[in-house]
Amino acid sequence: MFEFDATEPFGRPSRREIMTRTMAWSLGAMTPMWGSHAFGMSPLAAVPLKLGLVTYQWGKDLSLVDLLDVCKRTHYAGVELRSTHRHGVEPSMNPAQRSEAKKRFADSPVALVGLGSACEYHAVSPSVVEKNIDETKAFIDLSAELGGSGVKVRPNGLPSEVPVEKTLEQIGKSLQIVGQYAAKANQQIRLEVHGKGTQEIPNMKRIMEVADHPNVVVCWNCNPTDLSGPGFDANFDALAPWLGTVHIHDLRPGKVDYPWPALFKKLKASQAKGFTGWCLMEDGATPPDIPAAMLENHSVFESLCS
Repeated sequence: MFEFDATEPFGRPSRREIMTRTMAWSLGAMTPMWGSHAFGMSPLAAVPLKLGLVTYQWGKDLSLVDLLDVCKRTHYAGVELRSTHRHGVEPSMNPAQRSEAKKRFADSPVALVGLGSACEYHAVSPSVVEKNIDETKAFIDLSAELGGSGVKVRPNGLPSEVPVEKTLEQIGKSLQIVGQYAAKANQQIRLEVHGKGTQEIPNMKRIMEVADHPNVVVCWNCNPTDLSGPGFDANFDALAPWLGTVHIHDLRPGKVDYPWPALFKKLKASQAKGFTGWCLMEDGATPPDIPAAMLENHSVFESLCS
């Protein structure tokens, strides 16, 4: 409830009320595009799950035109463009190329979920870490320009010559830097659960605690290590508050040994402030008929969502 200052004429808002209203308006105007959970707002309903594709490996050889066409025909609502693939969407694009790519997405029902970089921050050399931070910023700028909502980054190991805690803090502090930069462009930094040692859930949790920024979220990667230690439920719950996106694998029976029903139950109940609902197909085994495999996975996905 707004208050009135007794020193002000009756009915005129106090300075406190003006400041409160201004702050409320500002937060509303700044609400990110990825969901209503941001800034602590109570969600009216769970974020709907949406199926998308990561171009690794199923889309790596497709041009952007063909990629959007295949996704449309197979009912994939979005795509995460992994860097270095044939689509050619890279920070090195010139203005004309950027304009063309932006128009391709504007004219397509397939959304640009974001860009999949290989940026990582665990290196021993400070100059290498700084280079990766700068590269991340370039990906952020490109994603924002093309209409995406975030950039995937990754931890990728723990140097043996450095104490583990020091490396985890270094990764977390780097993420804080790029998270602050991403916030200015209304973008997320999506940290993939990835890398030898770094993909272990306690280490990922520590990284996210250090990062401590609302624009830095977790990309759950459906790894075998998710089932280690206390098991799937406890491991997922440890990172659940930071959930942003999910990399799923081939959902068809007999393809990948993973507790898909348990995962989807968790996703449908997620109250993570940064959760976008995007479940992005990423599988290292390339099927002989990729569009057919995508259609079959769409059917299984719909079943798991129901």
